[in-house]
Amino acid sequence: MIQVLGGVWALLLGIVFIMLGNGMHFTLMGLRGGIEGFSASELAIVTSGYFAGFLSGARLSPELIRRVGHVRVFAALGSLMSGALIAFPLLPDPWLWTILRVIVGFCMSGIFVTAESWLNDAATNETRGKVLSAYMIAQTLGVIGAQGLLTLGDAGTSGLFIGASILVSLALTPILLSVSPVPAAEVARPMPLRTLFRGAPLSTVGIFLLGSVYAAQSGMAAVFGTQTGMTTAEVALFMAMLFGGALLLQYPIGWLSDRMDRRKLIFGAALLGALACAAGWFLGGAMWLLMAAAFMAGGTTMPLYALFLAYTNDALSTEDMPAASGGLVFTFGLGAIVGPMVTGSAMQWGGPFAFWLVLGATFGAIALYALYRMTQREVTPVDETESYLGVLPSASPVAVEAAGAWAAEQAEAEREDEAP
Repeated sequence: MIQVLGGVWALLLGIVFIMLGNGMHFTLMGLRGGIEGFSASELAIVTSGYFAGFLSGARLSPELIRRVGHVRVFAALGSLMSGALIAFPLLPDPWLWTILRVIVGFCMSGIFVTAESWLNDAATNETRGKVLSAYMIAQTLGVIGAQGLLTLGDAGTSGLFIGASILVSLALTPILLSVSPVPAAEVARPMPLRTLFRGAPLSTVGIFLLGSVYAAQSGMAAVFGTQTGMTTAEVALFMAMLFGGALLLQYPIGWLSDRMDRRKLIFGAALLGALACAAGWFLGGAMWLLMAAAFMAGGTTMPLYALFLAYTNDALSTEDMPAASGGLVFTFGLGAIVGPMVTGSAMQWGGPFAFWLVLGATFGAIALYALYRMTQREVTPVDETESYLGVLPSASPVAVEAAGAWAAEQAEAEREDEAP
């Protein structure tokens, strides 16, 4: 494993710094927005701006890289993002924040496309699974670590925003000074949604709903914490529990995924997420219950994303996987734009605990649709399914395509080994 990571350590280190800065800024939106007196609906629009920018960046970044090269794109987007982070406390207006969030989302998407192109080129067929797994772990650890950094400053000042900007700037150093070459990004054109739905209806509907859950958790959880009177340290811990659950539950869910009907696992994970949200709704008076609910809700959200990708690979041919991956990323992005606005409106109307109500209802809808789809299509034998690889929702189409290709190759190799 050490030899595998030797060629990509600079990238992984840079990604940790990037995610430290980006993770701080996500939570800071809720903390500082509450201090500035922004409503839940206004902060929901601010949150959606990030995912609108991310979605557009995923489509435009490959073309930018082909035109001017990965180094220039990476440096330009990193610098632009660093500047945008500093601008937030200087421009305390929800509409200006929305514009800044669109910019940050666009920059993050381009940074991911560039970084993941490097990873994909540096890995071989034998090492791609380990490299991608290390990359996803680096992302998650960066976001969790960011919550700890928030306790070192005051969200009412500019210090934490400056700190996030510095971390993003530092992230560029090991990556841009590395001697490893990076190819231009190649991303397949996304499959039309109608075609994707005909081939994988459960994944199409489920990943749209999951996009709304993930975006609401990432952007509105800090708003919920602020409005319920949590301290900065408690909000940071609440956010860390969301991502910590994903880090710990990813492996057992992935292990089960390769050994049972994935639709049943999707149903079970979504039901578990709904029950966790119900606990947060009904029993949220105790802080430890809120933390436990966040752990389970976050712990099912991110593995569900990888489950939907794996199930799509099971349903489609190898030739269709790259285009399907792009279609699923686009569908997820649409849900991520809608989710915070629905959640913010509910919190504006029903109070902060409506956060759990919307998330629970969405998890419930995923579970019910998975249950329905079990009656519409025969189960795919386990020995004919593709391998599972834990892909995070923050990954760009480059990583999603690479993970899909690895899963297909791994499953084919395993079938050949088992053949008499």
